[in-house]
Amino acid sequence: MADATSTTAAAAPPSMRPLTYMMMEPVADEQNVEKPAETQTEEVVEEEEEEEQLEDAPFIVKIVLPHDDKTFELPVSQVSPLEQIHEIRQSIIEHPIAVQYSCFHLEHNGQRINDFINVSDVEGLANNSELHVVEDPYSEKEARIHFIRVRELIGAAGDRTDTVQGILSGASVFDDVVAEADKQAGAEVAVQEYNFEAGVSPSILLPKEHEAAPKTVKLITLSSWNPPPAPLRQKGHLLYLTITTNEGEQFQVTSHAGGFYVNNSSNSKFDPSPKQDKKAGVISAHSLYTLLEKLSPSFAESYEAFQKFANRKDPLATFQIGNTVPSAPWLVPSTSSPLVAHIADPTRSQETFLLGGAENTDSLRDWNEEFQSARELPKDTIQDRVFRERLIAKLHADYNDAAARGAVLVARGEVAPLNPTEGRDAQIFVYNNVFFSFGADGVGTFTSEGGDEAAKVATGKDVFGVKLVNQLDIDGLYTPGTVVVDYLGKRIVGQSIVPGIFKQPEPGENQIHYGAVDGKDVVAADEAFAPGFATLASYLRVKKHAVWDKENKRHDLEASVEMKGLLGTDGRKYVLDLYRITPLDIQWMEEASPEGAEYPHRMTVLRPELVESLSKQKAREYLSAEVSKRDSKKTKEVKEETKEEAKEEAKEEAKEEAKEETKEEIKEEEEKKEREAKEEGAEEAEEKKEEEKTDRIDMSGFKFALNPDVFSGQVPQTDEEKEEMAKDEQDVRDACKYLTETVIPTLLRDLKESDISFPMDGRSLSALLHRRGINMRYLGKLAQKSAPETTDKEEKVDGDRLKCFREVCVREMIARAFKHIAAKYLKSLPLSLTSACFAHLYNCLLGFGLNPKPEAEIDEAYRALFSDADLAFEKVTPESLREEVQHEVARRFRYTLAENWYTEARPVQLLRETALKLGLQLQASKFHFTQAEADAAAAAAAPAPAPVQTNGQAATESTGSKKKKGKKARDASPSSIVSTTVPHTFSSDDFVNVVPLIKDSCPRSALAEEALEAGRLSIYQGQKKIGEDLLLESLSLHEQIYGLVHPEVAQMYHTLSQMYFNLDQKDAAVELARKAVIVSERTLGIDSAETVLNYLNLSLFLHQRGDSKIALVYARHALDVWKLIYGPDHPDTITTINNYAVMLQSIRAYTESRRWFEESLRVCDQVFGRNSINSATLLFQLAQALALDQDAKAAVDRMKESYSIFKALLGADDKNTKEAEHWLTQLTHNAVSIARQTKELAAKRARAGYKFTSSGVGVGSVTGAPAQLPGARGAAPSTKDSRNIDELMKYIEGGDKKTKGGSGGGKKRPGKANPKRRGGASGTA
Repeated sequence: MADATSTTAAAAPPSMRPLTYMMMEPVADEQNVEKPAETQTEEVVEEEEEEEQLEDAPFIVKIVLPHDDKTFELPVSQVSPLEQIHEIRQSIIEHPIAVQYSCFHLEHNGQRINDFINVSDVEGLANNSELHVVEDPYSEKEARIHFIRVRELIGAAGDRTDTVQGILSGASVFDDVVAEADKQAGAEVAVQEYNFEAGVSPSILLPKEHEAAPKTVKLITLSSWNPPPAPLRQKGHLLYLTITTNEGEQFQVTSHAGGFYVNNSSNSKFDPSPKQDKKAGVISAHSLYTLLEKLSPSFAESYEAFQKFANRKDPLATFQIGNTVPSAPWLVPSTSSPLVAHIADPTRSQETFLLGGAENTDSLRDWNEEFQSARELPKDTIQDRVFRERLIAKLHADYNDAAARGAVLVARGEVAPLNPTEGRDAQIFVYNNVFFSFGADGVGTFTSEGGDEAAKVATGKDVFGVKLVNQLDIDGLYTPGTVVVDYLGKRIVGQSIVPGIFKQPEPGENQIHYGAVDGKDVVAADEAFAPGFATLASYLRVKKHAVWDKENKRHDLEASVEMKGLLGTDGRKYVLDLYRITPLDIQWMEEASPEGAEYPHRMTVLRPELVESLSKQKAREYLSAEVSKRDSKKTKEVKEETKEEAKEEAKEEAKEEAKEETKEEIKEEEEKKEREAKEEGAEEAEEKKEEEKTDRIDMSGFKFALNPDVFSGQVPQTDEEKEEMAKDEQDVRDACKYLTETVIPTLLRDLKESDISFPMDGRSLSALLHRRGINMRYLGKLAQKSAPETTDKEEKVDGDRLKCFREVCVREMIARAFKHIAAKYLKSLPLSLTSACFAHLYNCLLGFGLNPKPEAEIDEAYRALFSDADLAFEKVTPESLREEVQHEVARRFRYTLAENWYTEARPVQLLRETALKLGLQLQASKFHFTQAEADAAAAAAAPAPAPVQTNGQAATESTGSKKKKGKKARDASPSSIVSTTVPHTFSSDDFVNVVPLIKDSCPRSALAEEALEAGRLSIYQGQKKIGEDLLLESLSLHEQIYGLVHPEVAQMYHTLSQMYFNLDQKDAAVELARKAVIVSERTLGIDSAETVLNYLNLSLFLHQRGDSKIALVYARHALDVWKLIYGPDHPDTITTINNYAVMLQSIRAYTESRRWFEESLRVCDQVFGRNSINSATLLFQLAQALALDQDAKAAVDRMKESYSIFKALLGADDKNTKEAEHWLTQLTHNAVSIARQTKELAAKRARAGYKFTSSGVGVGSVTGAPAQLPGARGAAPSTKDSRNIDELMKYIEGGDKKTKGGSGGGKKRPGKANPKRRGGASGTA
């Protein structure tokens, strides 16, 4: 077995082998050689390890299917001995040959195998063994699962209306972009001219409509005769089905323990007995799929057509998303689009029964026990860790989904509270074994901290704290499953039910065993909790400190007094209320707020990332101090050693003079010296070891921790305690000072110097700030500090480098302020009125240009029905909303918006930001934000016949003044509100759905990240092969633990693609970049910043591989999405536009390439100013592009400008300046030569009597047909400089010797040596 497995394992790709399976070369035994005992022991250990690795190596297993004895080998022919049988079982179910099987067990040598044992535990299972699939009898649950699976398999499942995931969740447009790329690559047409000034239609975010998938059956559903009556259930009847085939025949089918058969029932008569067919007898099968093949002659053919249709899409674009919440797009197609068409499906309403059973018991789970049991799984081996982390990831995903669904029902008022007599904010709920409460101060816990605002912030901090603790994975410390859901202005917290949390404590007992009880009046400090909390505190940099109860009794706690320890009735130690794991940002609280705009709460804690950053800074300072001490100590020791050596040398000289010259004495002396040399060598070795020990700085003396309870009402009693508290307070003040005086200026400097990428939108801005440890409340300060210090001419010349960052900050502040305002109006509104509220608020925020006095459209029937609803939103006007936004920005961010901020804001981008923050899904439409836009749209639509009969409007309503809400006519809907005559930008019909926004506590996989870091380190150290294997291993671990469609996997694909590109493995880089695009689209959003960057990377890799035409399509799509996210002129687009121009040059589209270089230069001038190295570099490249486009005069002008800037900034001796000077000389000479030839040609033609226009061969022409050079086709013979275009390009590039081939893509890139170079094909996206 060992030999067979070793061969197989060695041939397997590294990605299919776990870390423990990596094969090692067997070491040949060396006979008749005596070895030290230690060496023999080491070899024995190595041999044992090799034997273990051989035993763990994957091997081939053949699967034998029932009935036709078909066999196949499991995926990639590899089965690991450490896998469990149920994993093999799942592989069989997913195999194309075995799609019809779902209810079976496996047998080996006639013995049934338990699904939950390891492969290695199956006796006799070895390489090339056979496993037999044996069909099992069905239970009702198995029958339901099989029915659901077959419906999805054959494409009969229909569309689902999902309350959590939203419309078109997990959509991808990658296949549409690929189709466009294929069309461009195959067509021999000129590159389309790109309009840089035109806006981009949001429709690029929508998947294109395609023909419907082929139908395999007309209908397959549960029969109305369900459930089986008791007598027939006793006989094994489980379900009754109705099937209508493509041929139009209807069959009633009985599902029983043995499978499925056609019965004698009809829609009006019940007779579930087997139906006797004249030819075939009883039509039955164990699998419903097989039964369909027997019933419908066209089923096999239509199923094959359906498979071909499904396979047109990339598999990653169709895989079900199971381990994360799919991205819900903010823009969705019109309700009339086939993409979202609501099709009749009788089974849709039966899915609850099919998934959960008649009593819905299948979906009820003890979440808390599952979480804690998963954490207690062993993690000794790598396989243990893989299994444990995969289970935890899946468990968190299931819990997040269940909690989000329950939270939506709670927010809608569809779950009864456990305490209905309490106020709404104080009510608690239990649904699906999840405990729900509102993120509001219903019982007065946060009264002194800011009430509801503080409670809302605390819930967000708590879920973040739970995530941190889960990531640390401390033994013996448990956390409840925690999710925070924002939905329709309400924040709901969902927690798994901790055993004993509802138990009433006995008199004199406390429910809490560690931390504050009943506010802070009583403090518990059970020593049993101290070790676990101490470990947690060491990771979080929390100092052990004293707190005092209401009787001024001192308690020493390892963590914040707000953090609580609870001993559950299951004996586990739970940590709760993790919202204050870091100290208060006292500097922010002590700063004066704008008058009348006090900050809304006191939950302004520092971020853990800042504390960690400060800890590293302190460690560096400590290290530097220790190194300085050691160096000074060594200097003294060296001086002393020098003196000692001088004395020893004097002694040696005296000895040499006193030596006797006899041979014996010389020999004795030599032997003595040898002995001394050996002794000295041994001493030196010992000294070296001691030196190595002393070279390592002892960091045990370094301690850094902060007291999270300073400035929170603690009153020390003794002078010593007061002194300690004062020291702790100063440490926290230093941390706050580090944030404002070091972290924030460093961020702005990095942005200004282009060391990091600029954020595109609110989400990328939040990620950037949080990585640096900066809270979002500092947005106002960041915006102020990023403003230009002066406004003189010099500043304008230098450019406004931080303008983009400032705009994103201001937009984010406005969007967050609007989110809080909308939540205030939505909080008490019934669901039926929320669309009207959204429409009116958005008309006031963005639609004032079309209608300065919008009115809320509320159905009068609803107004009467919900008479107690608070309809305060209808009183909102554009002016009052602006005041509210300004007030919210002033008090939350301490920033004063510009007077005309509402006219300067980009409407589409602000609409997107606010929609994402509120979970809105809008119907795709051409939104008109001004009267001019509405008039232009009306004029464009005027020639088309107005659909008067369809929508019942008069013909005059197609004009701009009568256009329904300033938009194209919408599809009529029974629920649509009758339109008023006044146009509006938005109507209630535009807001089609609201999805819940989920904050979870799922930890990342530590194992997968360890493998990634190990691979990076190996490559950095030059161990390329080992590094690549570890990178593949990390990818395999990511896919195993998270599944194929997950944000972490998308990030892994992105990272690996870049690393493979750097390793010059371009095909692998392209494939991984493609996967990164699809997975990021489906999990992060079609228009997320990560998706844009992945498209740009894919484009760059394709270009480097030689597929420039395809690369151009991907780059253009990325730029269009970028425009929608941010708007035009983002600083990072300079690189992208420059790369696009280089790609155009590589396909010889010189004229269009020149336009892209000019656009790149225009944006660069705005950001960096004309007199910058960046602009000089782009001028250099533009000059080359102009030369290729036969505009010699303009090329000389641009190169001259580039040369002047380089000379002024870098000096005449810099290599960039010299290179620009060299090119300038060549281009000038070439321009003079062309001008002379043009003049001579004109004279010859004049003498011959020919007429010609100057534009034909004009020097410096930039429009019309390109000028033809002498010697080109159509030109008259010339006696001087008769060269074709390729030869001229060679000349421009420095002569024929330097380049062999005249294409623009193959020329030397002089810009590579330029400092701070942002462009070129070698740049990164």
